Amino acid sequence: MRIVLCLTLLLAACNTPSPGFRGVVPVRVTVAPSVFDVRIKGAQAEAIRINSEYAPRMGPVGPRAVIAIEQVSGCKVRRLGGDQAMIRAALDCGGHGAPPPAPPSYSCAVLTRPASGGPGARIRDIICDPV
Repeated sequence: MRIVLCLTLLLAACNTPSPGFRGVVPVRVTVAPSVFDVRIKGAQAEAIRINSEYAPRMGPVGPRAVIAIEQVSGCKVRRLGGDQAMIRAALDCGGHGAPPPAPPSYSCAVLTRPASGGPGARIRDIICDPV
């Protein structure tokens, strides 16, 4: 019985926000293949990756989190920290007040196409639509 209770509590904490973001309603954003719950509070943001990925690293997950946070907040990410599961960001809103309200969720696709900058040059287009 103790084991079941412990496992239930551990699984319930998988996408729980940190204390500073409690009570902030998340916006779910998909930036292929990552899915994030993004919370914005003032000039700070928190993105929690809620899907499973094989061997996730901050290298590929970080830029996806930046896209998700910028889509939700309407601000630029100034600084990024955390790990591949919970990413915290400092926002630069250009001196504006609160960020604009965001639609409840986004679905984004990353498209890669050849570029004219030489062999192997690629351009990435990111297209996000409210869901």
